[in-house]
Order: sequence, then structure tokens, then C-alpha cells
Amino acid sequence: MIRKVSLFLLGIIVFGCTSKNPEVSTEKVKIITAGGTITEVVSELGFAEDIIATDITSTYPAKMKDLPSIGYRNQIKAEGILALGPDLVLAEEGYMSEDVVKQLEAAGLQIRFFEKPKDIAGTYRIVTEIADYLEVSDKGKAINAAIESDMKELGNYLQDQPAKPNMAFVMARGQEMIFVAGEETFAESMLNMAGIEHVGKGFKDFIPLTPEALVSMNPDYLLFFDSGIQSIGGMDGVKNIRGIENTTAFRENQIISLDGQYLSGFGPRVGKAALELAKAVRN
Repeated sequence: MIRKVSLFLLGIIVFGCTSKNPEVSTEKVKIITAGGTITEVVSELGFAEDIIATDITSTYPAKMKDLPSIGYRNQIKAEGILALGPDLVLAEEGYMSEDVVKQLEAAGLQIRFFEKPKDIAGTYRIVTEIADYLEVSDKGKAINAAIESDMKELGNYLQDQPAKPNMAFVMARGQEMIFVAGEETFAESMLNMAGIEHVGKGFKDFIPLTPEALVSMNPDYLLFFDSGIQSIGGMDGVKNIRGIENTTAFRENQIISLDGQYLSGFGPRVGKAALELAKAVRN
């Protein structure tokens, strides 16, 4: 369905038994991905070499960062995508504006959207859906089996860990833009998987982090993206967050940061990320 190979899947076409110059066709489908989880799943399914461009959230595998970038969400332009000559665009639902999607479809470009996962059920679903779409269902089943194995290892570890510390996830984009995760977020799902109590309760999504909120939550641990820590000046910048000095997390130096895609992507590495987080608050 997605691979353009003339006549023989082996990519070899011989015109006549005595031809000295057989014509060889090894043309592959050219894919653009939009969304870090989409990119990670497509790569894990064996199509990393088919990806010709991606967005700025696609940081894994690392070599994806060397590809041309189509930008980020509202920055994405149809002209930029079409100029790269893709055969197929795979993207997260709602990632591109409706106008851009209409322009791409009007140009005859094949586009397929997938819902970004926020929990482990969503992980299994997106792996299956992308694998089925790319006609490599068996590979999708193998990836999901590996995830199940990771989840079993996580469960076995948590069985022997009676303590359940609590944690807040902080989204930082510079000292003036600091938010805390609430209910129905990836952070709540990830912390629950890791056997950690999520203190962001009574509100949904992300809200600005205030000194009062920090004091009332008083988390044992604070969790950041690596990029968030960097945006506020590294670990030294954490102390400048108002009210943080009144938390157990700060007093005990229990501040953790992980790669953003690894922590929030809910892709094939989700079980490993949850286990790493679980161990980080217990070892």
C-alpha cells in the first residue's frame, strides 16, 4: 500500500534475459511525521529511513533531530510540507490547523491522523493502528508484546515497594511561564503507573503554579522535563520558583527531571519510563 516498487518487491526489473543494464528500482515511500509519538512508533515499526522530515517534538530516535523540520503546530505551513515532496503525512489529531490540512488534501497528499495517547491503553491502540495502516501488523503485535513485558516488570517491582510517595509535575517554559499538572493529564497517568500519588487534584489540565498551590500540595518530589529545567536556568533556577522553599521536595533535594518525549509520549518506551520514574523516588 505504501511502498512504491515497480513490478518486483525485490526492486529488480530485468528487461530481457541478455540485458547488460538491468533497471533497478528501490524507490521508497517518503513519509513526514508530525508528533513525537507518531515518529517514535513509525521508527520502531521499521520505517525510520522512510521519514524525510518531521516536527520539532520528534526527538527520538535522536537521528530524527537531523532531519528537516516542518515546525510546530500553528507554525506548520502547507507550502513547507509540499516543497519536501512527501507521499504520506502521519500526524497527531489536531496537530495541524484545518486550513493546512485542507491545502494538503487539495494537493492530493495522503494524510492519516492518530489520537495521541495519554495512558497505556492509548499506547497499545496507537501502535496497533499505525502498524495496521502501514501493513506491518505483526511488527505492531511484537512491539505491544514488548510493552506488556515492560509493564509486567514494573508491576513486579511495585509489588515489593509498599511506600507510595507523592509528586507534582511542573511544566516550565521560562521563569514567567510555570504550570502544574492537574487531573486528566499525561502526568497523572504516568505517576499512577509508577505507583506515585499525584498531588495535582481538584483541577484539570495545567494551571499556573502559585506559591499558595505549592504550599498546599507540599509534594515529596517535583518532576520536570529536562527542557523545562533548562528553560529556568538549570537546577539553580529551581530555587527561584516562588514558594518552592516551603516544600519537602526542595528541602530534601528531591527534584527529578526526565526527557520530555520519554516521559510524556506514551510510545513504545512507556513501560521503561514508568519503571525509571518508580525507581527514582524509591532508590
